[in-house]
Formats: sequence, C-alpha cells, structure tokens
Amino acid sequence: MSKYQNHIISNPEILLGKPVIQGTRISVEFILKKLSEGATFENLAKQHKLSHEEIYAVLDYASARLADR
Repeated sequence: MSKYQNHIISNPEILLGKPVIQGTRISVEFILKKLSEGATFENLAKQHKLSHEEIYAVLDYASARLADR
C-alpha cells in the first residue's frame, strides 16, 4: 500500500483546492462520504474508475490529517 502523497493532490484550480485523487475531480471528502454510507471498494472502483490503492490513499490521507490535529 502506498502513501497518500502518490495519489492525493490539492490545487486551488481544482475544486477550490479541496484534496482530490490525482488526475480526477473526485474529492477525498466524496470518497469518505460514500464509504460512510456503505459503499464498497469494489463499487467505488468500478463506478468511478479508481484503483483500490487510490481508495486506500484517501483513508491514509484522512488518517494523517486527523493525526496532525
């Protein structure tokens, strides 16, 4: 499993700087919300053309941000 830095970016020109999966306009917030609503990795990967590694990167990013507090 790779670190989130390889998959998550924040650019003020993309979704007002919200963290997104690199190469997409899919936000970390969106993926976390979908997971909290019961979406599976398989569903997210298929519906949004994501890899499991990218979804794990979202979780890694969220964990790192919470640890910073």
